Amino acid sequence: MEYDQLAGRVRAFRKLKGYTQQELAAKLNVSVAVLGSLERGTRKPDPKLLERISETLGISYSELTADYNNQN
Repeated sequence: MEYDQLAGRVRAFRKLKGYTQQELAAKLNVSVAVLGSLERGTRKPDPKLLERISETLGISYSELTADYNNQN
């Protein structure tokens, strides 16, 4: 299963906040591979990781997951 819309939101907000994948992965204490697969939509998103991403990027969880939550 792919998670394209959520993946695009994670990537877009990361870029908007000026983080590279390496920088955000380090802040989240996850590998670049984990973040990259999430941004490509090939990894099932863990809600706890999504919460940490939204907190780190300074956005609300619902703002990050709006399209994803509407699909599921």
